[in-house]
Amino acid sequence: MSWYLDIVAENWDVLVLNDYEAVMPLPWKKKYTIKYITQPYFCQQLGVFSQKKLSKCEEIDFVKKIPFYFFKTTLSFNAGNCILSNSVKLNYILDLSMDYTTLKKNFSKGRKHAIQKGAQNNLEIKTIEINEIIKLQKSNYLYFFPESKLEKLFECVRKKNIGEVLGVFKGNTFLGGGFFIRYKNRIIYLFSAFDDLGRKLQASSFLLSKIIEKESGQNLILDFEGGNMTNIGKFYRSFGAKVEKYPTINIYSIGLLFNKL
Repeated sequence: MSWYLDIVAENWDVLVLNDYEAVMPLPWKKKYTIKYITQPYFCQQLGVFSQKKLSKCEEIDFVKKIPFYFFKTTLSFNAGNCILSNSVKLNYILDLSMDYTTLKKNFSKGRKHAIQKGAQNNLEIKTIEINEIIKLQKSNYLYFFPESKLEKLFECVRKKNIGEVLGVFKGNTFLGGGFFIRYKNRIIYLFSAFDDLGRKLQASSFLLSKIIEKESGQNLILDFEGGNMTNIGKFYRSFGAKVEKYPTINIYSIGLLFNKL
């Protein structure tokens, strides 16, 4: 998905093993004359991607080959990598292969109640534009995100027909929504925002339950794309989601990393 990195990364290079048997993208920025590798927004996991499973030593070889002119490397590998790290982050995923009735049995009691509350309030799901959710996010949250990159992602995803933005409404009142991207067998919950009324009426629970219901019984994974924060992780677990751990590295010199392995 080079087109994806073209959008989310300011610059990127790639390390390649033989005839593309394995690759390791290197997203980087430059401050003054200093180049450094850093994880882009909207790109939770990178690391080594290969046609067949690599050993830990082979993955380490990739890290050793990061060019010396990158002063610092802060990078999250993917859950399929076996490289050791003192820093591990959490993501949550839900296997959708079972039918919805079976999946719903694994919802927590509180989540079932929240979904029921959304239904009782006659909430509806509609397809919306990305600017609607961006506007709501800026009015209700304090954290920064590069909205121009999100807009470009949406336009590209829409052209490729591999994603959509879904909004939750009570009548004509917009409560919030989420941006979903499909990649291989994954449905990625990339971005979301809800206002105070949406949170009160359990709009996020209602939205995710409808996605799970619609896509259930298929060889798909719902990737919540987060959960490292305790409260967020608890929310995703309440849908029966399982934790997926992925390693991160944060080094100024390659030697510092391998002294710990």
